[in-house]
Amino acid sequence: MAKRDWMMKSTIGVLLSTSLLLGGQVGQAAAYSQDSATSETIAQTAKSLIGKDYQYRAEGPDSFGSAQLATYVYGQAGMRIANTMADLYRGGTAVGRDELQAGDLLFFSSSGSGQPTFMGIYVGDGQFVYSSQREDQVVLKPLSDYDGKFLGARRYVETASAAPTASGSNESVSSIADQIIRIGEKYLGTPYKFGSSKNTTQTFDCSSFTQRVFKEAGITLPRDSRQQSTVGKTVSKSQLKKGDLIFMRSSGSSSNRITHVAIYAGDGKILHTYGKPGVTYSTFFGTNWEKRVVTIKRVIPE
Repeated sequence: MAKRDWMMKSTIGVLLSTSLLLGGQVGQAAAYSQDSATSETIAQTAKSLIGKDYQYRAEGPDSFGSAQLATYVYGQAGMRIANTMADLYRGGTAVGRDELQAGDLLFFSSSGSGQPTFMGIYVGDGQFVYSSQREDQVVLKPLSDYDGKFLGARRYVETASAAPTASGSNESVSSIADQIIRIGEKYLGTPYKFGSSKNTTQTFDCSSFTQRVFKEAGITLPRDSRQQSTVGKTVSKSQLKKGDLIFMRSSGSSSNRITHVAIYAGDGKILHTYGKPGVTYSTFFGTNWEKRVVTIKRVIPE
């Protein structure tokens, strides 16, 4: 059997080397499936573990930590992924909530923003499986019950059309907007510093962060937020798309003087940097961030 035919018939496709992973996560490999069998295997394995004990960082098979449940389940499907929540949240491909497929990893925060504090595996039909510290066991839950805590989803299993070719090429299967969010995510937790130099990635202020992220995606932006607000196409909140830049006034100000910029990340979240959290996700709609909007610009070519 030719190598190409074997790959097309195999459930598990190609293990990418760690050098291909976004953010340079050492020791983490993302595997790609040639069909939906792997996704279904992951979902069924996750559901088979419902009722197993929760134990912090336990790796199975009788008890599981939050991230370790995903690592174990993927391992049963022949895929090697990271075993910490932080690494899993940085890896894979970002997907929107309306694009979820069985096997996607879901990330949540008890506060609804910042870094994830627990995670689960989407198993279809609007449900996910996770190892719950509060319930002290692996449980099945409706995703809709966690709307206020949902941060985002990452995909480690791709369909054949999105898989790398046998020749090893690594063509992007994501839009520029998805690429921008992935780039921004690798800086999560980087400290905030007002007036931070555009030449460093050790600290950011709001506009040096957006400038850096868009630069790495091949789009040039001016240095400060007010200058950035003069480029691109103006859009309304009802037209928001992932990758749009949201410009804001100071909290409580009646002036339209722009003092902050954030990237719309989809799912009602913004990716930006400020104060103590540094680079972080925040809920946008229904919050003070939304109330402060001055203008929204789309700088990604359409």
